[in-house]
Amino acid sequence: MGLSHLCAKLAVVVGADDQSQRGRALLARVLAGTPAGESPVTHVTDQERRSGQHAEWPSWAAAELVGALRDSGVHRPWTHQALAAEHAWQGRHVVLATGTASGKSLGYQLPVLSRLLEQPRATALYLSPTKALGADQLRSVRALQAEGVRPAAFDGDTPMSERDWVRSHSRWIFTNPDMLHRGVLPAHSRWSSFFRRLAFVVVDECHAYRGVFGSHVALLLRRLRRIAAKYGASPVFVLASATVADPAASALRLSGLHCEAVTEDGSPRGERTVALWEPPLLTDLAGENGAPVRRAAGTEAARILADLVVEQARTLAFVRSRRGAELTALMARRILGELDEDLANRVAAYRAGFLPEERRALERALSQGELLGVATTNALELGVDIAGLDAVVVAGYPGTLASFWQQAGRAGRAGDGSLVVFVARDDPLDTYLVHHPAAVLDRPVEATVLDPANPYVLAPQLACAAAELPLTEDCLAGFGGDVARSVLDELVADGVLRKRPTGWYWTSHERPHASVDIRGSGGEQIAVVEGDSGRMLGTVDPGSACWSVHPGALYLHQGSSYVVDQLDLEGGLALVHAEDPEWTTQPRNVVDISVVRTVEEKRFEGGVSVCLGEVDVTSQVVGYLRKLPSGRVLDQVALDLPEQTLRTRAVWYTVSEELLCGSAPGGAGLVPARVPGALHAAEHAAIGLLPLFATCDRWDIGGVSTALHTDTGEATVFVHDGHPGGAGFADRGFAALVPWLVATREAISSCECSAGCPSCVQSPKCGNGNEPLDKGGAVAVLDSVLGVVGAGRQHGVHHGRAGDQNERSTATSC
Repeated sequence: MGLSHLCAKLAVVVGADDQSQRGRALLARVLAGTPAGESPVTHVTDQERRSGQHAEWPSWAAAELVGALRDSGVHRPWTHQALAAEHAWQGRHVVLATGTASGKSLGYQLPVLSRLLEQPRATALYLSPTKALGADQLRSVRALQAEGVRPAAFDGDTPMSERDWVRSHSRWIFTNPDMLHRGVLPAHSRWSSFFRRLAFVVVDECHAYRGVFGSHVALLLRRLRRIAAKYGASPVFVLASATVADPAASALRLSGLHCEAVTEDGSPRGERTVALWEPPLLTDLAGENGAPVRRAAGTEAARILADLVVEQARTLAFVRSRRGAELTALMARRILGELDEDLANRVAAYRAGFLPEERRALERALSQGELLGVATTNALELGVDIAGLDAVVVAGYPGTLASFWQQAGRAGRAGDGSLVVFVARDDPLDTYLVHHPAAVLDRPVEATVLDPANPYVLAPQLACAAAELPLTEDCLAGFGGDVARSVLDELVADGVLRKRPTGWYWTSHERPHASVDIRGSGGEQIAVVEGDSGRMLGTVDPGSACWSVHPGALYLHQGSSYVVDQLDLEGGLALVHAEDPEWTTQPRNVVDISVVRTVEEKRFEGGVSVCLGEVDVTSQVVGYLRKLPSGRVLDQVALDLPEQTLRTRAVWYTVSEELLCGSAPGGAGLVPARVPGALHAAEHAAIGLLPLFATCDRWDIGGVSTALHTDTGEATVFVHDGHPGGAGFADRGFAALVPWLVATREAISSCECSAGCPSCVQSPKCGNGNEPLDKGGAVAVLDSVLGVVGAGRQHGVHHGRAGDQNERSTATSC
């Protein structure tokens, strides 16, 4: 099919006009050569150009600052920038929630720098979730050359020799929650001068603070406000966010403060073409159990990235994993190397885990245009200012619509069209989305989910707060009131704190901060080191170390491959050697689950109960498969790694034997031998679809299914949070059970495969190798469950039932 034919075809499909020519032309380029009737594009839409709306500079803005901004090309602010700045200047806490590349930075730079210029001793604090974003914002502020402000970074990359200078002389400090938690608040007496004059706190990209991390940051901000109050300061908080549902409520949960919400985006936006793309089936390859397999999303993204680089289109390809980003960049470079070696050298990978000097070099190459194509994890979703790209490829749904539009928003030069391609993974949720465009394009973005009252988060945070300043009755309300009091009682009983008439006091000479992991990654990072040279390649989270850097695992770094020789969890070290084998590795694990406490239970007439509660999830990586690119398994290697137990929240439903195996109307009618596979398939699909209803990612949650669970006495399907104490995801599933299971049933039944595939019931993280799975049985089970639950006839709601923690059941897990 020729390029002109494709352009004409796409113009008919989307009813587009000349405004969208750039995006459609790029799409036609990546579709060139696709046979008629075999296009992977399932839907194309155009988002119209939006004109900008200007406001005037506020009268209070410092003249020298306005002059510097005009010299940098900002002749007048957009309306949302001016409104947010006005709120902040007048002393009102504010959350600015507008689209990517809408200039949110000016909304806080204008009032902060004007105040610092007006009051030569005032100070300000900036917090970002990533070092890359903080470094980029620091560069932006330094470029304005505000006299006497001396903006500076204070993070893990700041040399020790510079930290004293920053603390003593900088009036606007750029840091992150990790350094605030470990390096600033514990030593607040050394920062007394800075805190005494603190006028503003900027919390950038605050929608990124969700789940366990968000819960920790919410309590960290309360600790920050408490320390500032000790020194007589009451700073104005300015929060910047991508578009989220109800930003005022989200800001209140995060900061504990009532914030004015600014949501009307006054910035211009170029026209944007959005294409939904489903990779084709591989006719010469079958997956596990003979299931059909689609071309990998990373492989598709590599080819699309290469085509766009040939067109000199600056492109980001967002890939779900670190390994995937490396492979996508490597494949794109190989494709381009056959055409032009210079083009191949203008493609790179960018991900978390790189060393600081590697990150900085890549960021410079990006900002200066030396790189045309970059395959990245979400490390650049919030990172260096790289808006104005020609195209973005999103390889795999990033877990939330907020993240999807944040990534998509990186595309679009002012006044020019751009292209966004969402490439579906072979996964139930991705498959559902590319065939239900409204679920991506028309659905409102989610509200952030966080729970500062989570005792697994609240207890260590209260310990840190007490170590900073004794806790008193007056400050308990900010930390959760009665819930905080209950947690404090437990800390006193455990000897962590001491209760005195004047409050609660820390009892140890050692501060607790270093042992509190606010990102929920499980503790200190595991260093990946090349054994022969001693060169440090990067880091991995301890929670995923047994999965990603177990002995024998294939580890990728900057396009080079390494094989892990040794994993020392206690020492925080994984030793590797360089090797480029033809095989890849896939870990195998076993998971068990026991009910600790049932928080809420709904029993329905007909043999179904739905529960929310606390569970213990015990997992162990027991081996790994070595697989060829064709999918053929070379062998299975056993491992002896420790068990890991996680206490968290889960939602689960039970199904009676009569409903599962009975032939009466409404029954699933399954023979007993089919029950495990049917439940397992339903569990996999439910995990895949929960991100539609909770602000989570598939990798934030897990599941277990069993035909007879010890604690429930019936067939049970569990879906649990993957973080200690839970992150609110299971609670969302419990609240939205019926629409969640309806979408799950539709995703399975609408898949064209005969016996189950990765697009419906197979899972990439299944510890049982996707065995057993029964696609038809899963539909029958979900039909029966929905028939009962949808009728809504409850026996009652029960609370507080404890499970038997001493017995466990054999189960399939993911």
